[in-house]
Amino acid sequence: MPGSPSAPVEVSSLVVAYGDLVAVDGIDLRAGPGEVVALLGPNGAGKTSTVETLEGYRKATSGRVRVLGLDPGDPDEHRRLTGRIGVMLQRGGVYPSMGPGEALELFSRYYERPEDPADLLSRLGLEPVARTPWKKLSGGEQQRLSLALALVGRPQVVFLDEPTAGVDPQGRLAIRDEIARLRSSGACVVLTTHELEEAERAADRIVIVDHGRVVAEGTPAELTTGSEEARRLHFAAPPGIDTADLARHLGAPVTEERAGWFAVERSGDPATVAALTAWLAERNLAITDLRTGRESLEDVFLRLTGPGEPDGPGHKDRRRSR
Repeated sequence: MPGSPSAPVEVSSLVVAYGDLVAVDGIDLRAGPGEVVALLGPNGAGKTSTVETLEGYRKATSGRVRVLGLDPGDPDEHRRLTGRIGVMLQRGGVYPSMGPGEALELFSRYYERPEDPADLLSRLGLEPVARTPWKKLSGGEQQRLSLALALVGRPQVVFLDEPTAGVDPQGRLAIRDEIARLRSSGACVVLTTHELEEAERAADRIVIVDHGRVVAEGTPAELTTGSEEARRLHFAAPPGIDTADLARHLGAPVTEERAGWFAVERSGDPATVAALTAWLAERNLAITDLRTGRESLEDVFLRLTGPGEPDGPGHKDRRRSR
């Protein structure tokens, strides 16, 4: 693993297999103090198995896993970890008839130095629904409560599963603020999400996994500007335009990467952009997006992983050789 000092989260050559089905196939992962690491990948890529192994809910088949220097798969060491980590689940974990205020008061008693429940309610915008039973909260309110419960013990390492799923814009801002607060306090945050824009906003570093393996890793800027692909001009226009004619006009190859999304094998210098827009204008074709010198994180993700695979026995996890 890169770096010599011990990090709060360290994974080396992790393999997680279910019989012959290999869900995680030799992943290396490191997350430092005060760092937010986003683990991204299509369904079935191995994200959940990796994080559940870090949380101690799943046993590694092979490899080394350490959280705060302890093995979460060892029952004794896991017990020593539980008061030092926070786990945010997407759903559940609260009695259906219990309100946010009562739930936070209850959970706070499990820790020696908990956060003030009233302060957490305020920061996450839950004061108006503090007495509302969990089952009557909106999906976004349930998500914010799940985050509050993960934070109430002042954890040193926090695992967040789809933290902004179903959350309204105000709730997203509150959740982003909490992630920034965790970073400032020196906590280590590992989050999984399908919302790539949120990952790009929140994460210091992004790890993309596919078929149980790491396929890319870096800061958001490194991933979106450091590739050969990023040095191309990308634009959106009506599907099926005459790319051969446009290529002759620009003096560079043009490809339709997917319906309505095109790439020009040339950087987005002013002359190329002007020639492109003039060609489209002559044909009364609208340009709805134009990107030069930088891919979006979504572009990078799709280029590296392709269409997402559904969960279940049909996804393309690797099989162990016999």
